[in-house]
Amino acid sequence: MEKFEDVFVKEKYILMEGALSERLKREYNILGDKDIALAGHIYNENKKQALAELFKQYLNIAKKYDMSIMITTPTRRANKDRVSNSIFNKKNVIEDNVNFLKQLRQETGANAYIGGLMGCKGDAYSKNNHLDKKSAFEFHLWQAKLFKDANVDFLYAGIMPTLPEAIGMAKAMESTGLPYIISFMIKKDGKLLDGTTINDAIVNIDNSINRKPLCYMTNCVHPEILNSALAQEFNVTSIVKNRFKGIQANTSKLCPEELDNSVELKTSDSISLANDIINLYNKFNLKIFGGCCGTDNTHIEEIAKRLNL
Repeated sequence: MEKFEDVFVKEKYILMEGALSERLKREYNILGDKDIALAGHIYNENKKQALAELFKQYLNIAKKYDMSIMITTPTRRANKDRVSNSIFNKKNVIEDNVNFLKQLRQETGANAYIGGLMGCKGDAYSKNNHLDKKSAFEFHLWQAKLFKDANVDFLYAGIMPTLPEAIGMAKAMESTGLPYIISFMIKKDGKLLDGTTINDAIVNIDNSINRKPLCYMTNCVHPEILNSALAQEFNVTSIVKNRFKGIQANTSKLCPEELDNSVELKTSDSISLANDIINLYNKFNLKIFGGCCGTDNTHIEEIAKRLNL
């Protein structure tokens, strides 16, 4: 396989997986572990099978449309503290999840690149109680090193709500030598939850490290929210245009705080979501497109179909 960095540079667009956690709950009645969420599912045959079925749907869509796809390990909550406090503390949780995806890649024959998914220590839907730069580097280094040892293709920081922890996360990822992507939790006003603009977040992270992220993106927000965020005057800059490259789209237009407190699934149809994705593609020159809460294989397939027209 080509290196992920080379594929990122040359491809016009790349897929990502759609929702996992919310689909497992809705379609299979499978809930996440209280400590490490989905990362322990691979140790239960029924849960592992359900997770495999969902991943295979996304992998087969990429194969059908001859597209590269980025798939990330379900390990956003599998950090050092949570793993050590869980019933899985004797397991090689990170390596085992990577090997699980490698097996699915082999079975489907998709042109898939496996990412090690990491996340903030606290609540991604809140601006409060997050790590400073130094603490974040020290905390996230454990997970980053394990992903390097497991030979992932890239690292991916999902829904990062605050700049200081994102900088520390980037430093930990940078130290591995692997390509990596920082994905922000953003609001319609064009800012992270701590009030940092997208432009300033990118500038600060890029200037804080030697080996910059491959790109920046967002996940768990609706395309219309991203459209409004990128259209804010302070984000209409060359650095945002050149460095912000993707979305894992939520189908709900609610803000992060509303989503976090929502009991019911908020969703929209695949055609509407794909229309909004194509608008982002044309308007802002994005290239990575996947799904988050509310999406399923129909949404990802419609996006793939529309990109290939």
